[in-house]
Amino acid sequence: MNGEKRREQLVQILSKSESPVAGRVLSESLKVSRQVIVQDIALLRANGMQIFSTSRGYYLQSTESLSRVFKVRHTEEEVEEELNLIVDLGGRVEDVFVYHKVYNVVRADLHLKSRWEVQRYLDQIKSGESSLLMKVTSGYHYHTVSADSKETLDLIQEKLAERGFLAPLRDYEPVNFWVK
Repeated sequence: MNGEKRREQLVQILSKSESPVAGRVLSESLKVSRQVIVQDIALLRANGMQIFSTSRGYYLQSTESLSRVFKVRHTEEEVEEELNLIVDLGGRVEDVFVYHKVYNVVRADLHLKSRWEVQRYLDQIKSGESSLLMKVTSGYHYHTVSADSKETLDLIQEKLAERGFLAPLRDYEPVNFWVK
């Protein structure tokens, strides 16, 4: 099979999957090395495909998805409630990041879309030597949340506000966090 056909099959596998697909699984399915998969993913990304890497594998971002950044603040004990609120309403927590006056933006991919994934993430945090990113900024942090509609994002924003999780932007925070 040539590279073009292999990449077409790779996109087909990722688009049909509802969860990240491990590089090992992709390489076995397509009968190539994991390095070839990494190269194919790089080529697909260079051609505009929204393919994300997570600790659990590769995930193809739906082209129908919209996203919004929410600034939030809550206690460590409320993390599970906050994340479950978002996924229960149909949102996908793409990342967590903080804006630090010295370090600028510090970001980590999450790609959480279910209570099971939220619980797995929290179990990983609890079992490791790492701590929640929100700790470096007194609980303030941000999530990029994607959803299939503006209405879903509006509902998530409304429920986060009702729960008291939304936080106002400060004067020193840039409006667009991704512009340096």
